[in-house]
Amino acid sequence: MTYRALVVGLGQIGMGYDLDADPKIRIATLARAFSEHSKFDLVGGVDLDHARRELFQDRYARPSFSNVETAIAETRANVIAIAVPTEAHCRVLHQAVQFGTLKAILCEKPLSYAFAEAMAMVSLAEQSGVVLFTNYMRRCDHAVIEVRRRIVCEKISGPFKGICWYSKGLIHNGSHFLNLFQYWLGEVRRFQIINQGRLWGEHDCEPDIKIEFELGEVCFFAAREENFSHHSVELIASNGRLCYERDSMEWQSSVPDRNNSDHTVLDPNAEVIESNLPRIQWHVVDQIARYLSGEDTSICTGSQGLSTLQVLTDIKNKV
Repeated sequence: MTYRALVVGLGQIGMGYDLDADPKIRIATLARAFSEHSKFDLVGGVDLDHARRELFQDRYARPSFSNVETAIAETRANVIAIAVPTEAHCRVLHQAVQFGTLKAILCEKPLSYAFAEAMAMVSLAEQSGVVLFTNYMRRCDHAVIEVRRRIVCEKISGPFKGICWYSKGLIHNGSHFLNLFQYWLGEVRRFQIINQGRLWGEHDCEPDIKIEFELGEVCFFAAREENFSHHSVELIASNGRLCYERDSMEWQSSVPDRNNSDHTVLDPNAEVIESNLPRIQWHVVDQIARYLSGEDTSICTGSQGLSTLQVLTDIKNKV
């Protein structure tokens, strides 16, 4: 079965990031991902901005619309991606679920800046019989999925201690890694503010925090985006070390020290765990297709995104 996909919001994540990229190398937007995936037919785009709508029509040879209701009615879309500013997520979801053709909604993170509103969005989707996903995209990366598999089967074994660097706000960017660690290490048990840091814009903050998950603890540290954008993860297991930076994932197992039989060291020959972040949005929509076909998936559901938002809200209220 082929699903009819509509992108609501034609900004950077909706359409802009990969306009001139070779899709064999880079798929960083939802429009490109749906257009390149065999299980989807990109049937339209929605944006208030006339120039963006014209650009979408020019690049994808598909109709564009200025409002959601008209777009869904005319395209009979059954999958939509919400890529509008966070403040408008709830409004667009309310507009979209009125239509009986809809099967799934992919919403950019966070679902909302207000936890109560996000909870209402998850509830409304459930009541409407529409599956809701939150686009914490790293959970769809093959390398991330492989690390979880190894943790589950204890090929990578705990207890775990980690360090995560993030920039451009805890909610905007750091939340990707909070959600990632929930996927790897289980739910959050407690957290401790190390340094309150500074506010980032109207809705965000940049604290340093220690977070305890079911399988271990991770310290999050805020870098300064105005100096350079940065995010990285180092996770220490009982049997090795995992490093995840940009689109590179490496694992070093612990091995006996050749020069000292009383010591164990990290293998200098790191194993590269294949990642494909440059084309990550294709993998996101592939996970949606798998879910709709009844297959097991790793994509973040609306409820799981709500769990991440609950922790973010609790942290922000303490800062």
